Amino acid sequence: MPSYPYVLLSAAVSLDGYLDDTTPERLLLSGPADFDRVDEVRASVDAILIGAGTIRADNPRLLVNSAERRAARVAAGKPEYPLKVTVSASGELDPAANFWHTGGEKIVYTTEKGAERLRRTPVAADVVALGPELDWRALLAHLREVRGVERLMVEGGGTIHTQLLRQGLADEVQLVLAPLFVGDPEAPRLFGPGAYQGGRLRLLETRRIEDVVLMRYEPTAPGTGTLPAAADRHWLALACELAAQCPPSETAFSVGAVVVAADGTELARGYSREGDDPVVHAEEAALAKIAPDDPRLASATVYTSLEPCTRRASRPVPCAGLILAAGVRRVVTAWREPDTFVAGADGSGLLAGEGVDVLVLPEYEGRAMEPNAHLLG
Repeated sequence: MPSYPYVLLSAAVSLDGYLDDTTPERLLLSGPADFDRVDEVRASVDAILIGAGTIRADNPRLLVNSAERRAARVAAGKPEYPLKVTVSASGELDPAANFWHTGGEKIVYTTEKGAERLRRTPVAADVVALGPELDWRALLAHLREVRGVERLMVEGGGTIHTQLLRQGLADEVQLVLAPLFVGDPEAPRLFGPGAYQGGRLRLLETRRIEDVVLMRYEPTAPGTGTLPAAADRHWLALACELAAQCPPSETAFSVGAVVVAADGTELARGYSREGDDPVVHAEEAALAKIAPDDPRLASATVYTSLEPCTRRASRPVPCAGLILAAGVRRVVTAWREPDTFVAGADGSGLLAGEGVDVLVLPEYEGRAMEPNAHLLG
């Protein structure tokens, strides 16, 4: 399973949801204090991405302006500037744009045809062709696995924000609301039609900055099928945190589980040996808190730090069986069960054989193993 960076969408909008107006000059939606906050966020990430349309419209330099922040990056062993990234299907890019001639390393992601154009009219950047079409998952995997990018800041434009949010690839949205109206239907908006159809986002923070308001959100809706969504990582991290709450045992794993509806509503959570039951399993504890006839179960996702068990001595039905009986058709887990107590356990394989979509995110395996370290030595 490919791994992706943490993707942070950053934008400022008017009260009526516009990124800019239609005049030749760029509309400044926030002030010096918020520009400094953005500079701080830029200094904290490994790469900053904008679309080719933003390069054409705004001709940005996309720098960390604070010398102190750049020095802190260097002292931490990082490049002075984050990697600058742009995306262009056509490869129609102006070699004279500021983007190429300021800051540190640059990379362009494009299509095969776009790469051909860039060979004829090169820009001062590495060029990566993703295939006949742009593929955001391939782009993010390349950034993480080849370029070592762990945190990616996306500054637009609206089309890119829409695509990343619609595909479930945005981990966080940082939105600044400016106290003005644009009122021009021809002006660019932050999100296009169908940007997000997966329920409510979770509010993480609100902060007043001079006369604007910063709002930070994270998506909550699970992915579909076996493709990971950003929210899958948030929920699986919670399951791993729940595992740490388990009373310790020398004869059973510590496991956490969360059941989440398709719209991102948490239906229940549980952990091993919860309450007064010394043998209850995490998935069992969570599912027991949901009415068996709850219609949301059919499209829900079960997140569990350890794959559901297939055999157990303490109950007649293992957790994989309970999930099937509940009608849940999607499971996300961090850790395949070792042979410590049950040889050849394969809860993921059993569920997949019954038509359940099973997604294993091994980057969370370490977190799932932590409360079980005494069993694995």
